[in-house]
Amino acid sequence: MDLFAIVDDVITFDVAWYFSLVIAGVIGVAITTAANLATTVYLHRGLSHRALTFSRPARGAFRLALWLTTGIRPRQWVAVHRKHHAHTDTVEDPHSPVIHGWWKVQVRNYTMYRRAARDVANTERFAKDLQADRLDRVLFDHALLGLGTGVGILMLLFGPLIAVVAAVVHLNYYIAANSAVNAIGHHFGRRPYDNSATNLQWLALLTAGEGFHNNHHAAPTSAKLAHRWYEIDLGWFLIKPMTWLRLARVRLDELKLVSGSRTSTSPT
Repeated sequence: MDLFAIVDDVITFDVAWYFSLVIAGVIGVAITTAANLATTVYLHRGLSHRALTFSRPARGAFRLALWLTTGIRPRQWVAVHRKHHAHTDTVEDPHSPVIHGWWKVQVRNYTMYRRAARDVANTERFAKDLQADRLDRVLFDHALLGLGTGVGILMLLFGPLIAVVAAVVHLNYYIAANSAVNAIGHHFGRRPYDNSATNLQWLALLTAGEGFHNNHHAAPTSAKLAHRWYEIDLGWFLIKPMTWLRLARVRLDELKLVSGSRTSTSPT
């Protein structure tokens, strides 16, 4: 066989492999961005804190997106998050870096979340306003079915290699970034308000606004997590056009700080 032909085949294979990995990485990041937007806008700001309400088509789209990309059961997520707010940085907090250390929460946040999410009493107490409906029982409460369907769609569209790599990128990005909100977001960063959470713009960019954790704990019912002109909240960039299209309605037009919340004098 011609040596030059062999070399040419090897180079062609390497280039194709490289571009397949790049495409898979881009798709994985895009999927995580969609999952983060659904998490912060629907699960967090909408269901957990009632900062906004959604039309039926918007609710259906968010539920489907979360089922395919995360397998999260909204009732469980809401219950865990509300417990976090009720017992922030105490022994009852499901994932406090003050109690466990920020690195342990970063590494084990998923395990901590699963433990709290499986607590039926916790869900009944903190998410009693969210009852399972027929679609939950048939589809959305079956996490593995949703995740498997999501990966299957990727395989049909892009083939098995790109699908698997994109799924791995998405899995690691989503878990790591959301763990960082609970770990790093209660340890490093600015504290413009007097609470234990922090603000980190780079983390907000990675999590569609969730990095403004100090702002959120100061005003949990606000649909907008950015409180200053220079803060960029990607979740709000989705909420605004949704309100124009009447797919969502923001409950409070003005910032409402929680009782006792005030601007911090801390330089951090």
